Amino acid sequence: MSELERREAELLAEFELFDDWQDRYRYLIELGEKLPPLPPEYKTEQNKVKGCQSQVWLVARREGDRIFFAADSDSAITRGLIALLVRLFSGLTVDEITAGNLSVLEKLGLAKHLSPSRANGFAAMVQTLRKLTAAA
Repeated sequence: MSELERREAELLAEFELFDDWQDRYRYLIELGEKLPPLPPEYKTEQNKVKGCQSQVWLVARREGDRIFFAADSDSAITRGLIALLVRLFSGLTVDEITAGNLSVLEKLGLAKHLSPSRANGFAAMVQTLRKLTAAA
């Protein structure tokens, strides 16, 4: 089992503890609350995720063969969504990130429970994460 698959399984197990989507949304918000704040100097136009209604900033740094992500948002649910991506991908190699298919998001049921604007924003976050990975 790859590190990404292990992380996905862990997230699935955590979300399966909740019976309804209200509880899952609360947990998603909790994930966002645990995300370390992004220093103000990184909250720039250059680091903004384009395509989100909320403000979302995502930065990447490379250490050896691993990519580490930091992020923030001004919206609680959006912050939870970006926290989920950071948790899944931060610290993995470029190859691991590139190979990730994000099937866990379907398994979590996020696609059918997000509003169209949040789903579009989430897709923009994933696209930005992939671009940052390729650039690293």
